[in-house]
Order: sequence, then structure tokens, then C-alpha cells
Amino acid sequence: MSATPELPYWRLSGFYLVYFAGLGALMPYWGLYLSSLGFSAVEIGELIAVIMATKIVAPNIWGWLADRSGRHMQLIRITSLFSALCFAGVYVDSSYGWMLFVMLVFSFFWNANLPQFEANTLAYLGQDTHRYSGIRLWGSIGFILSVVVLGSVTEQYGSEWVPSTVLVLLISVWALSLFTPQAASPEHHDGAGFLSVIRQPTVIALFVVCFLLQASHGPYYAFYTLYMEVHHYSRSTIGLYWAVGVVAEIIVFMLMHRLMPRFGARNLLMWALLLSALRWLLIGVYVESHAIMLFAQTLHAASFGIYHAVAIHLVHGFFPGRLMGRGQALYSSISFGAGGAVGSLVGGYLWDGAGAMWTYTFSSILCLIAAVITARMIHQR
Repeated sequence: MSATPELPYWRLSGFYLVYFAGLGALMPYWGLYLSSLGFSAVEIGELIAVIMATKIVAPNIWGWLADRSGRHMQLIRITSLFSALCFAGVYVDSSYGWMLFVMLVFSFFWNANLPQFEANTLAYLGQDTHRYSGIRLWGSIGFILSVVVLGSVTEQYGSEWVPSTVLVLLISVWALSLFTPQAASPEHHDGAGFLSVIRQPTVIALFVVCFLLQASHGPYYAFYTLYMEVHHYSRSTIGLYWAVGVVAEIIVFMLMHRLMPRFGARNLLMWALLLSALRWLLIGVYVESHAIMLFAQTLHAASFGIYHAVAIHLVHGFFPGRLMGRGQALYSSISFGAGGAVGSLVGGYLWDGAGAMWTYTFSSILCLIAAVITARMIHQR
């Protein structure tokens, strides 16, 4: 897809590429790095949960400021700089209390970036939201490059390379934000106000579903790398497994502009939830089978790819105009924030108390509950 004067495609795509490369270095390998420092599964779950927990509050604060000013990119430039500066604190001390503090302040700024960048991208797209996936897929490519390269690096040189890799990518995010333009501020929306929108039963149901699905991902993001390593998978192989999931996600993003009109958002969401439930069961029960684990990773196309594209589409429809920034922030805080935090925290306790199989079974049950809510309360859009 080539850029046009109205749509700075490559600058938008480049930001996604580097941002998700940073996420690909942090989420799959941060637990591995923390484990090398001697932290327990519960402590690792708590430290990762803090990153998710700040998404409950931080995106809404930044979203309110961005919607008030209409300057999403200016806010991103400030918060991305401070997120890099705060993350550098991991080099000061490695005690649990200090690491908890660093993760708290770092993620408070870091979690401002994506919702507001999504709002900026959607403002550029206007009515052409079907083109969103064609831009967002570059984030998936960045994630793949990061997990594959860092998987090989950590296998050969150790996990001490993880924090420096994350820091370099955080600085790169800030640098790219300086060259990414601000879209024209959306017009004021004359329809329902923000509070009126979030009180609608369908909107409440959607956010509950988003919360449950992201909570189901908690044990995956926090412990999948450690889980695979315990079962004698090499780190380079684990990195490739992460990459397989994201390749599947990219393929879905490339097809969503056709799938959404044909099947509808609600039906696609139902399939995403059911396939997610299957994915967690397969990971929990058949970890010894390389073939089944590989197949389970392809289901990332559903558990994240289809789900996220549908959620962005629905949230954008519910929160138009000047509600856009707060709508995307609320989606991020409830799903990736509250859902991810609860999933990581509960996953850590289940992992220690009941083991991996029951932890992933718990994740599967959460997806099935979300599917029931979708069937009963979310209407076709």
C-alpha cells in the first residue's frame, strides 16, 4: 500500500513496527529476565501485572487530556520520552521493591502511547476504517522480528540482553513519534455524550468480553516462554513459536477488510472467542507435542488478530469524533489493562498452586464465558 498526502502510511506503519517490536522484546522475555534475577513465579506475575494494571488508569487520564487538546501526537512524544527514561531505572537496582516501582512509573507513561496513536490513525482513515489492518500489520511484523532475533540472542548470550534491547526500542519509539504527523482534530460529535455511551448494555457487554479475553491471555504472556523452556524447547524455537502466532495474525489483518463485511463483527468475535478457548486447552494439555503446539500458535490469528480488529471497529463505531481518544483509552484500560493485570496476577497464583494445565484451563473457561455474553448481548454491526 503506497502512501498518499492525506494518509502518511509509512510513518504510521513505522511507528507500529517499532512500538510492537518493543512489546515483542518485553512481554515474551521479561519474565525470563526476571527469572534469571531469582524472582519466583508469583513475583514475576505481580511485576508483569503492574505493567497491565497501569493501563486501567493511565490511558484514561492521557485520553482525556488528548481529547481536550486534540493533540494526540504531542502527548505521545512526551509520554514515549518519559517511558524510556523511567525504564532505564532497571539498571539502578534489581530488588523486588525497586523493580515494582520502575515498572509502575514506566508503564504509566508507556501505556499512554498506543490508544492515542490508534485514535490518530483512525482520524486519518475517517470512514475507511477497513484500511486499519493494512497499517496495523506492520506492528505484527515488528513483533515477529523482535521475538525471533531476541530468542536467538538470549539463547546464545543470556537474558541479560533483554532490558537493553527494550530500552533501545523505547528510544526508537520516541524518535519516530517526532516524525509522525498529527491528523486533523475530529469534529465535535453531536450525539450521545461519553457517559451515555458507556452506559449502553451492548457497550458494557463488549468491554466485559474484552476484559475476559485479555485476562485469558495473562498466563500466556507471563509464562509461555518459561513453560516451553521447562518442557525442553530451545529459546530460538520458542521465539519461532511466538513468531508463528504473529504471522497468523498478520494474515488475518490482511484479510479483515474482506472478512468484516462478509461475516459481520459479532460473528467474527464469536469465532475468535471459541478458537481462543481451544487454543488455551491445547497449550495446557499437549505441550509435549510439537505439532499441536504449532497449531495452537496459529490460533493467535483468532485470539488476537480477529478479536482486536473487531474490537477496534466496534469501539470506533460507539465512540466517534471527539469521543475517539477516550473510547480507545477505555478499551485499552479495560482489556489490556484490567484484563491483562488480573490474568497475569491470578495466573501467577494458579501456576504455583495448581500447575500449568489448570491455569490454561482457567483461561479457556474465561473465553467460553465471554462467548456466551457475546451470543446474548452483542448485536450484529
